Amino acid sequence: MTIIPSKARTYYRFSSLFPDTIHRNASITISSPSPIFYYLLSSHRRTSPISGATSSLLSPALLSSPISCSGDLFPETGPCLAETTYLRQSRPWSNQFGTTRASSSYQHWAHPPFSAIKTDDGKIFARGAQDDKCIAIQYLEALRNIIKRDPEFKPIRTLHICYVPDEEIGGFDGMQKFVESKEFKEMNVGFFLDEGQASTTNKYRVFYADRSPWNLVIKAVGKPGHGSKMFDDTAMENLMKSIEVVSKFRENQFDLVKTGVLANSEVVSANPVYLKAGTPSKNGNFVMNMQPSEAEVGYDVRLPPTVDPDLLKKRIAEEWAPKTRNMSYHIVEKGPLRDYMGRPLITATNDSNPWWNVFKDAVEACGGVLEKPEILSSTTDARYIRQLGIPTFGFSPMKNTQILLHDHNEYLEETVFLEGIKVYESIIKSLSSFEG
Repeated sequence: MTIIPSKARTYYRFSSLFPDTIHRNASITISSPSPIFYYLLSSHRRTSPISGATSSLLSPALLSSPISCSGDLFPETGPCLAETTYLRQSRPWSNQFGTTRASSSYQHWAHPPFSAIKTDDGKIFARGAQDDKCIAIQYLEALRNIIKRDPEFKPIRTLHICYVPDEEIGGFDGMQKFVESKEFKEMNVGFFLDEGQASTTNKYRVFYADRSPWNLVIKAVGKPGHGSKMFDDTAMENLMKSIEVVSKFRENQFDLVKTGVLANSEVVSANPVYLKAGTPSKNGNFVMNMQPSEAEVGYDVRLPPTVDPDLLKKRIAEEWAPKTRNMSYHIVEKGPLRDYMGRPLITATNDSNPWWNVFKDAVEACGGVLEKPEILSSTTDARYIRQLGIPTFGFSPMKNTQILLHDHNEYLEETVFLEGIKVYESIIKSLSSFEG
């Protein structure tokens, strides 16, 4: 959610960047304060830009107010930013996502991942229940409640809500492309609210930064030879030495987490994700009596904004993949590391940031309590906003909830979902009324 000055126009705007298709479970029977949430959970969305069907799915949530469509902002990429204006008094804009993660293995689910089944204890099982179809609908329900219960409310700032694709694969054709657009620049954004994560305690979590992802590939070369011969500097030997060095670094970082010195999101993680070596045989296996001339390993590396990326690159070049051992490496940096002024992508959570106290007071006004602000261990589209120097928090109002994003049996209790709507009502009214 972005809060910006409201001067020329005073209406709500609903924008969607959904290049996808919908499969809706026609047999579902819904009795809920928010039927649209169940419908969204039961949709199986794909990222082929052919229909814009999700926009049609979400529109019923807004039928209580006038709606008019202004067309796609990026028609050259398909129906990727269909913008609809609706309601009156302000413009909402907030970040949501148009891709559904892989549903793990269906056989590990107690209920089908797109069934949106609510059990007797109030748990709603579905892929996306926590990450992040819940807040996609909570924003809309909160706005509708504000209009219905307080029709005289007139925000002094405009408010925008946005639904964008491809956050799970980097957001390069979603949020990154949008923040570079003329339309975004004209919005004069002052504050942004993105996704957060569930809390297992009675307090809500809030995030002031993300870790930045690197895809690191380390490659070793060496002399090939018969499997019976022993000689120095083989590709496999060189790679194993590098793996040992990286593993020791990872162990040291993990020890800081285990001993409570740093949080998981405050260290550099380097997790191996694949190994590739060997000489393939005709039967699809490997030749067992031949030592390969090449071998490589891939790592998912995550950097907190407090780490100097140049120092880590120096470590990789000198220790993890030194040329003296016939090693090479390649890094794909999946997102920005610094803002336009060269500063770490961090949003202040003190009096230097006036939005912080407004946000914190709004959560407390509805009975909520915030945990100590933290760095998100993963990565969201918020990094593209922080790169512009715009204050940005990650927040999802889910407390007393087991963290199950991307996991089997992802669920959200209906009471938690409904309570989150009330939290957003307070946040939206406070932020859009801030005069600072």
